[in-house]
Amino acid sequence: MTHPEELHLSLTDTEWPLTYTSHDRTIVRAIVVDDDHNFYFVRAERDDDFGRATIIETSGGGVEAEEDLDTAIKRELSEELGADVVILCKLGVVSDFYNLIHRHNINHYYLCRVKSFGAKHLMPDEIEQFHLSTLKLSYDEAVAEYELRTETPLGRLLAQRELPILRHAKQILDQANNRR
Repeated sequence: MTHPEELHLSLTDTEWPLTYTSHDRTIVRAIVVDDDHNFYFVRAERDDDFGRATIIETSGGGVEAEEDLDTAIKRELSEELGADVVILCKLGVVSDFYNLIHRHNINHYYLCRVKSFGAKHLMPDEIEQFHLSTLKLSYDEAVAEYELRTETPLGRLLAQRELPILRHAKQILDQANNRR
């Protein structure tokens, strides 16, 4: 796959007032697809400072000290989805804020293709607090799920961040399929 142009977005949190930002968090996330054009996401059921919400989100998480981005995304996808993947390309970077917890997120997005699925390695809070599960959706189902979840403030923040990335990934995949 050729290296497509990366998307770079800077977003603001319009759901909660900005009082201060205490820290930056470097995060890796992925649009994950299989050979049958299915997309994989995580669903979380939250009831925390952000309120009660069921959300859809790309799989991913924080980059650990001394870890490069490629290693981090492969580790996160293995932990959350049980997926062994090949990285097709970097989709871009989205800078956004969670004003409620005073955090600035630097999200590095990748497009990855599943090679195989195995056991997940979820953290206790991902199981007990967030009830993390895997969603296997078509592109249209994924867009509809993000739009459905915009009834909550957190759902709106996630849709604002992830729908442009999902659309960008779909465009890249469609262009690659048209070249075949």
